[in-house]
Amino acid sequence: MRTATTIAGYGLALAVVVGGAWTAGAAIGPVETGTPPAAGHEMDAPAPAHDMGTMAAPASDVPPGLAAARDGYRLHVVDTVLPTGTPVPLRFHVLGPDEKPVTAFDVAHEKELHLILVRRDGVHYQHLHPVLAADGTWSLDVALPAAGTYRLIADFTPRGGTATTLGTDIQAAGEFRPALPPPSRVSTVDGYQVTMGGTLVPGADSPVTVTVTRDGTPVTDLQPYLGAFGHLVSLREADLAYLHVHPLGTPSDGRTATGPGVGFSVDVSTQGRYRLFFDFRHEGKVRTAEFTVDTTGDAAPAAPQDAAPHGHGG
Repeated sequence: MRTATTIAGYGLALAVVVGGAWTAGAAIGPVETGTPPAAGHEMDAPAPAHDMGTMAAPASDVPPGLAAARDGYRLHVVDTVLPTGTPVPLRFHVLGPDEKPVTAFDVAHEKELHLILVRRDGVHYQHLHPVLAADGTWSLDVALPAAGTYRLIADFTPRGGTATTLGTDIQAAGEFRPALPPPSRVSTVDGYQVTMGGTLVPGADSPVTVTVTRDGTPVTDLQPYLGAFGHLVSLREADLAYLHVHPLGTPSDGRTATGPGVGFSVDVSTQGRYRLFFDFRHEGKVRTAEFTVDTTGDAAPAAPQDAAPHGHGG
């Protein structure tokens, strides 16, 4: 670690400094949903401290990404405290109803598991794809750029099962300064200017278009990434509830344009502020544009799209 601050002291400072909506979800803790494992099963991996004291709730009442366990599956991280700055291994398991690591998953958008890593104030976002070992251990090297509490969100489908999203926290000790990004519909990344048009209406399919330009010129040759011309992840400010939205249309349908606009149908559940992250690929490199959008107020109109939406989350 690069600081003499203790973990306990860091946690107290984090609660005092932030004291706002971005960390409210941390107070909820892991939420147990579905049927608990039968008595007598032994743990194959030690349960982290934050797995203790779970509370029951119907699965339908908990948005994706807020529960560490639901429908018989549980997310277990091997090391929940990581250093900052240096890439280090991150290892975790998806434990099944028998409390053993799941070793087989269905492929969705070219990957068996999509992993979102983001600090609880909505910055330092990463969309990652770890590697699965034969024993059910997922692993990859990650670099946490700054101290804070990070949300780990795993999006997967067990072989022959249903799509599941689980979330838990990991820590990076040190002096924490919250970022709290202000509302913005324009993002600049690597010389690209990316804008978001459309209004988020809670409880409805809201048409949204993300438009990519570079040096003032529309980008009309976006390349497929994970089977689409872009992917959009929405995180609700209040608790980091997760929504992964796939674009309208597909690269192979013969009518979806290769840019500059990528259309989505986004269904956010409540009023409030959302962080949205748009992954796109151009000239062989994947980049991420970031937006902060409120569900109220005027917005630029979204371009019409004629394809059916495809996405999941809450």
